[in-house]
Amino acid sequence: MKLLLDFLPIILFFVSFNVAEKNADQAAHLATDWFGAMVSGGVVGPKEAPVLLATVVVIVATLAQVLYLKLRGQKVDTMLWVSLVLVTVLGGATIWFHSEAFIKWKPTVLYWVMGAAFLLGPIVAGKNILKALLGAQMVLPEPVWQRLNWAWAGFFAMMGVLNLYVAFNFETSTWVNFKLFGGMGLMLVFTIAQGLYLGKYLQPVDDGESPETQAAVGKADTP
Repeated sequence: MKLLLDFLPIILFFVSFNVAEKNADQAAHLATDWFGAMVSGGVVGPKEAPVLLATVVVIVATLAQVLYLKLRGQKVDTMLWVSLVLVTVLGGATIWFHSEAFIKWKPTVLYWVMGAAFLLGPIVAGKNILKALLGAQMVLPEPVWQRLNWAWAGFFAMMGVLNLYVAFNFETSTWVNFKLFGGMGLMLVFTIAQGLYLGKYLQPVDDGESPETQAAVGKADTP
């Protein structure tokens, strides 16, 4: 359920863009009638309507995510707050200026914020972000946690660059497809590769021992 909720805005962006692109004239009339006041000049053309409507949808969907979690009394992750701010600011700029460039930057900025969190966590807060998230579920030697933390920081940095490359070197429809399928696919491949790497380090959690004790034991096996 959480995974579906996390990817719901991206899925809705993909669906709304493709539906609007196939009905560009109707999408332009709809966008002008409903959102003309939010657009510079008050008129939306057929070429820009699909991405503008998809941007409105993703802003509403991200806001709905936050409201849903708040109403259920659940914690809203920091990255979801960051995503809401980014999609509202950059999406709002896309709508007002009739420019898809702003919303295309949103995934990259979010990727780089996440990468910076992994990179700066140990330096600024003295905390390994990945270990803080997963330390209760798995036991790993400390050097392995450090490598994983660096790996995730590098992965998010690479994803940010790749998003910009696709966004500004290919058609918008190609970028929209990459945003959903490319992003999810690369994340899945990276996670599987990480799981294969962790296979030789993972230790069964013994109820009689703390994860810290088991990690210390496993440290001797770390190259």
